[in-house]
Amino acid sequence: MHIPWESVELFLAAAEHKSLAKAAKVLRITQPTVSRRLAELEAIVGETLFARSVEGVTLTAAGERLVPAARIMSEGHGELSRLAAGSNAAPEGIVQISAPPGIAYELLAPFAASLRKALPAVRLSVNAAVRQVDLVRREADIALRASKPATRDLVTLASVEEPVAAFASRAYARRLGDAPKLADVDWIAWPATHAEIAPNPQLAARIPDFVPIFAADDFLVQLRAAELGVGAVILSARTSKHAGATALVPLPIDLGRMRVGIHLVCARSALAVPRVRAVAELLAAELSPGARVARGV
Repeated sequence: MHIPWESVELFLAAAEHKSLAKAAKVLRITQPTVSRRLAELEAIVGETLFARSVEGVTLTAAGERLVPAARIMSEGHGELSRLAAGSNAAPEGIVQISAPPGIAYELLAPFAASLRKALPAVRLSVNAAVRQVDLVRREADIALRASKPATRDLVTLASVEEPVAAFASRAYARRLGDAPKLADVDWIAWPATHAEIAPNPQLAARIPDFVPIFAADDFLVQLRAAELGVGAVILSARTSKHAGATALVPLPIDLGRMRVGIHLVCARSALAVPRVRAVAELLAAELSPGARVARGV
């Protein structure tokens, strides 16, 4: 029995996104192609792998049994691709980086400007999404995350904990006065569907019955609301300065020991690719000045 890699890739995409339309978008193929390839895979296996409904697709018992082996094949394919790419000595090509929206906005956008000077043949492709991508399956080359990975296939290259501060428009800051309390502020934060993302848990722990005055699942929308005086946002004190000119000003509010963690994470095998290692070393130095990625990882 021969199962092409393209069929396995499609199977995993459909299983993860629970939608043939989303799988088609991720793989950049048409939905009829997705349906045809999936039918061919099910014919090869001799089982129905997905149950279809108007909401999308869900794995059948037969499909569930295939997932572990399919992931192993995906990991092998990703490592083979990295080793093949590693045969090019000079750092060049596209490096894909995944990061939460705030970190992407405040750190990666300014970093891209300096990268152009240091590595002119390298291009960044940033996935600014809340969902963590699978680095082992090479959904990205590098990731900036709020927590360290728990698997040995991934390595943490640099970590930093940064103090945070509250920011708002000048007009809103004047309305608050000189000594506002935490509960006096109209906070702009994530909606209930993203309640686990900072600063929602930290604010909820300190403000009884915390509900944002304005919630959005898009970081830029949050920033725009703050600029227009809707309320205040919490940003990293250091990286907010990195982002250049801003209409927001810091508020005189004591946030205590509230911090944001940033961890630079990469699959071990990905570091064999010159462009990935080069970008990882520059990012590590950005997070921890003087840091360098060890050759043994």
